[in-house]
Amino acid sequence: QVQLVESGGGLVQPGGSLRLSCTVSGFTFSSYAMSWYRQAPGKERDVVAAITRAGGTTNYADSVKGRFTISRDNAKNTVYLQMNSLKPEDTAVYYCNAWDGRHDYWGQGTQVTVSS
Repeated sequence: QVQLVESGGGLVQPGGSLRLSCTVSGFTFSSYAMSWYRQAPGKERDVVAAITRAGGTTNYADSVKGRFTISRDNAKNTVYLQMNSLKPEDTAVYYCNAWDGRHDYWGQGTQVTVSS
């Protein structure tokens, strides 16, 4: 069955770094565009970063440009989100998403908390 499993979240101080991973199974990873979303308490789920199927194009929300980097390894069925210079406002549950124009899959989310 389809599975997307995020990992790498945790508690980090402002200015710190984390790397999130999302490993998938049950579908052809290289056929899907991948994205990271986040949802803070009381707020809507918003896209943070996206990457095309072969990884040639990436896009970022303005709030994370220059601090976050999305990448993927199609041989490992994994997408990553490197997060640097973290701020308290980055605190949220982070979700990975797979989309091929017809199918839309989500992971269970991983908590990222930025606090001193």
